[in-house]
Amino acid sequence: MARTINSLAGIIKRLPDTTPRTGCIKHILFPFPAPRGRGHLPSNAIRDNAMNVRISALVAIAAFALAGLLGSGQSLAQNAYITNLGSNTVSVIDTKTNKVTATIPVGAGPLGVAVSPDGSKVYITNDNDNPGTVAVIGTATNKVIATIPVGDAPFGVAVSPDGGKVYVVNEASNPGTVSVIGTATNKVIATIPVGPSPFGMAVTPDGSKVYITNNNNPGTVAVIATATNKVIATITVGISSIGVAVSPDGSKVYVTNATSNNVSVIETATNTVTATVTVGNLPVGVAVSPDGSKVYVTNDFSFSVSVIDTATNTVTATIPLTVGSHPFGVAVTPDGSKVFVANEQSQPGSVSVIDAATNAVTATIPVGSGPQAFGIFIQPAPRFAGTPGKANCYGKSVSALARQYGGLNSAAAALGYSDVSALQTAIMAFCEG
Repeated sequence: MARTINSLAGIIKRLPDTTPRTGCIKHILFPFPAPRGRGHLPSNAIRDNAMNVRISALVAIAAFALAGLLGSGQSLAQNAYITNLGSNTVSVIDTKTNKVTATIPVGAGPLGVAVSPDGSKVYITNDNDNPGTVAVIGTATNKVIATIPVGDAPFGVAVSPDGGKVYVVNEASNPGTVSVIGTATNKVIATIPVGPSPFGMAVTPDGSKVYITNNNNPGTVAVIATATNKVIATITVGISSIGVAVSPDGSKVYVTNATSNNVSVIETATNTVTATVTVGNLPVGVAVSPDGSKVYVTNDFSFSVSVIDTATNTVTATIPLTVGSHPFGVAVTPDGSKVFVANEQSQPGSVSVIDAATNAVTATIPVGSGPQAFGIFIQPAPRFAGTPGKANCYGKSVSALARQYGGLNSAAAALGYSDVSALQTAIMAFCEG
């Protein structure tokens, strides 16, 4: 039996389904053991001149540091990679033009997605493959360059900040497990038991911990120490925890509780829940803005996106989407200007584009059938060459960028920022730590 595109309600009830899975949160919530394949269903001119003058003194060390952080193969286009569960494809969207530029065939029932920090690879979980697999897409060619066997019904996927490891949730393995893939070899190097019905996962910015949601009643979050590949904590949250995202500074984790209709805020220093924020009906996807000031939550049954102010832990806006669209995955562009939302039951499949400044939907992009895009489907905001908190962080970072890309305008374009000002703002936010 395979997952189908129905609705998040089926993820909740996990009812038997005899039709192929084509997209759905329908079979996620209410976690009971299910056989594999059961439906279940991220002053400018003056400043520029000053920066360029400083390049000669800093460039050698800074450029070397940046190359190690970003990689020489950083792609020029900032793309969104949308998994289409019903089409067995991935749609590639240019986030500047809002156009689909490629459609990539992958395995059966693609669900989870994670873009590597350097943008060179995209990892896709194929839930309906037997055994489950992870497809590795090379972004230079938009082709699958490897297929890696993992556990049963792989769902969430995340990449370590250094790009060396990929973590994959195996939802239907008994007990639920996480596969650890070494990216140098594209082989599973460890399998970690995490408890029944794991779904989403996120890695902290320092790479030391992985947070995994377990779809239980009550829901829980397992915390893995990456140094030992052991679960070091289990945190109780709301009912049917699904999505998870970490703040850019690594201090907080946000978890969607689909049946409780709320979001749990976890303090990573203590691994305790410090706040619970009520959102819409059946929250699933969650993403934090690059500056850490906002959290975006898809409400599958409310056909909306909730915007949470992280300073106050309150909902400051609710953005309506098309009735019947059932929004699922959500991700933010590195400059924080756009939010992309996959609408799993829209006909045809679609992605909504939200202007983060106005909270208005500005575009709707047709994609494949049953778009899920569960995970960080847009390349994350880069880490820069400077050291956060150090006095020379800003100068070191911009000098390295100007050297590598031949100027800040080229750097902004290459890294997916709307203009130099947006890039400078990102560097300042990074340096402030």
